[in-house]
Amino acid sequence: MNQIADKARELGELIQSSEEMKKVKNFEILQNNDDEAQNLLREFNLQRMNLARDMQSGKISREDAIKKNNDAFDAMIEKSATIKNYIEAKKEFDALVNQVNQILNFYITGQNPNCTHDCSTCNGCH
Repeated sequence: MNQIADKARELGELIQSSEEMKKVKNFEILQNNDDEAQNLLREFNLQRMNLARDMQSGKISREDAIKKNNDAFDAMIEKSATIKNYIEAKKEFDALVNQVNQILNFYITGQNPNCTHDCSTCNGCH
């Protein structure tokens, strides 16, 4: 068990020192220090709460609430390169973590959740 825990710690350290993680942290700091970005995030979160309230009270359908939320989100990232950069960096980091989880899952279960059993759709089995 110690060998597995040691490898898990090593993997955690590699992820922590990855370029993807560094980018997320850097863009998060920039976003936190950007007053305009913080104001946009506050406004967006307030809009989300209002949409959720209106949806729960029946004033707006779930589909309309989702559309309005997505439109507000798109407008927010168009107004702030700082937020957009953070979101893109976070997506890259999340993709890395997802890839690691899929590899672990494959070796634990023998199954790749993304496998279509048609090797032309991917890089083949690992």
